[in-house]
Amino acid sequence: MRAQRTIHVVGVHAAGEVGDVIVGGVLNVPGKTMFDKMMHFWENADEIRQLMLNEPRGRPSKNANLVLPPCDPRADAGFIIMESEEYPPMSGSNTICTTTVLLETGMVQMQEPTTTLNLDTAAGLVCVTAECEAGKCKTVAFDNVPGFVFQLDLEVEVPGIGQVLCDIVWGGMMYAILDISQIGLTINSADGERLVQYGERIKRAVQRSIHPVHPENSGINGVTNLVFTEPLQDEPSGKTARNATIVSPGRLDRSPCGTGTCARMAQLRARNQLAVGESFRHISPIGTEFIGTIRGTTKIGDYDAVLPTVKGSAWITSFQQVILDPSDPFPNGFRVGDSWHVSR
Repeated sequence: MRAQRTIHVVGVHAAGEVGDVIVGGVLNVPGKTMFDKMMHFWENADEIRQLMLNEPRGRPSKNANLVLPPCDPRADAGFIIMESEEYPPMSGSNTICTTTVLLETGMVQMQEPTTTLNLDTAAGLVCVTAECEAGKCKTVAFDNVPGFVFQLDLEVEVPGIGQVLCDIVWGGMMYAILDISQIGLTINSADGERLVQYGERIKRAVQRSIHPVHPENSGINGVTNLVFTEPLQDEPSGKTARNATIVSPGRLDRSPCGTGTCARMAQLRARNQLAVGESFRHISPIGTEFIGTIRGTTKIGDYDAVLPTVKGSAWITSFQQVILDPSDPFPNGFRVGDSWHVSR
């Protein structure tokens, strides 16, 4: 075997969403912060993301996470998140995947029954608490960066759909959130194609209407994801709701979406529909769930913000060596329109 590049990967999914973790074969890069390192990869070494996520090695419904030494001295490890169209500052499902791999492979020492660790992300320091038993990371709860609402009830005119109302929210990524009844659909995985088509069309209209900028980091700006929601329901254990998150370049997040759950809790708090400490069960299109709570409130710039915590589980699926043969005609992979949605 000859290889121009060999990358060591642990396959893993959280609530159905694939978030493979790169554990070897990629060196550290310059940067004073994890955000700096993220931008270095985006601007100078994007071929790694393309190799991992484009066909023939990748697919649209796949993410990759690169473990790096932390920049923050309080952190046990750092990681960079790679998605099909971008490097998001933070991702809940990918945090759960990465934590599970760090602990179950021994990269970070597991303590039973509870392991607490800090992860350095491009969005900031994230504290993680993992419930562990017999070498298995059973659940992962992460204390995310503060979430807040930029605007409620933004009126957006969408070609072919008409006017919709949506809320613009930060939860670790920038989201447009709207009630799915406005487009006459329900959240059902069988309707995934239509959900994606409508969601991408609405997202493009939102992007033309508003361009939010994070008050503490102007490098984080613009809406990149959209969450369709169904009405909030009351249960004996707390509140619950179904959601479908549309991720670029046009697909359904298989999980309930961790940062989307944080954004949803910030939205619900702004609407006085979720109290501090109240449990919130968020359900994905395939029926998997994350459990969220608001552990407190704060201010980010001029915005009232919540301190969200989200808990879920991940499972290791494989150990891989991803190879690039020097004669391979597709060193950065490729995309074909039958799988990769193109917005119109």
